[in-house]
Amino acid sequence: MNLGTGELLTLLFLAVLIGGAAVLVRRAVAAGSAQRSGPVRRRDHPQEDDHRRQPSRTAGDRESLTAFLDFQRATLALKCQGLTADQLRRAAVPTSKLTLLGLVRHMAAIEAVWFRRTLNGEDVPSPWSEADGDYAEFLVADADADAAFALWRRECDGSRVIADRFASLDDTVEHRGEEISLRYVLTRMIEEYARHNGHADLLREAIDGTVGE
Repeated sequence: MNLGTGELLTLLFLAVLIGGAAVLVRRAVAAGSAQRSGPVRRRDHPQEDDHRRQPSRTAGDRESLTAFLDFQRATLALKCQGLTADQLRRAAVPTSKLTLLGLVRHMAAIEAVWFRRTLNGEDVPSPWSEADGDYAEFLVADADADAAFALWRRECDGSRVIADRFASLDDTVEHRGEEISLRYVLTRMIEEYARHNGHADLLREAIDGTVGE
């Protein structure tokens, strides 16, 4: 079929219009998808100022366990980094009362329970009023963020000192009629932090959109 110049120009004009419409449709679909799914996580876009030390991939059992525990501790600190006290106290997920500050206070208590009370045999009182209930650490409306972080860091430092006193991962203590090893406590603490760091990850993203590993 032979087409004149005018017809060719008309077809070219229609092709441009159709192509432009297709681009607009693709953009509209992508925008709608983004609104439905929310921010996209990018593994190559980590949170800024991430100074965590990666655990060795060839270390022995003890070095690996202690390194992974410190990595999880550093992850909780990273998730709280750069936020105001009000943001740390915010229950950012509508269906949950969890807050980042509550998690920090909780982990301070957990450090004390497993290292000072269980491994070291200390009588460790709750750092928060018992009148608030068994989970007083999560009641943060009037909580002092600086005091909570200071307490948590002291407990972490004390936990490292207690762990260093054990000659072997398989050394045990008796606690409430059970034999408990250092290996168990380190593993248990890694699990505890990892679970709550998942909560912290969601809370941080809900507060200011920051994502990262």
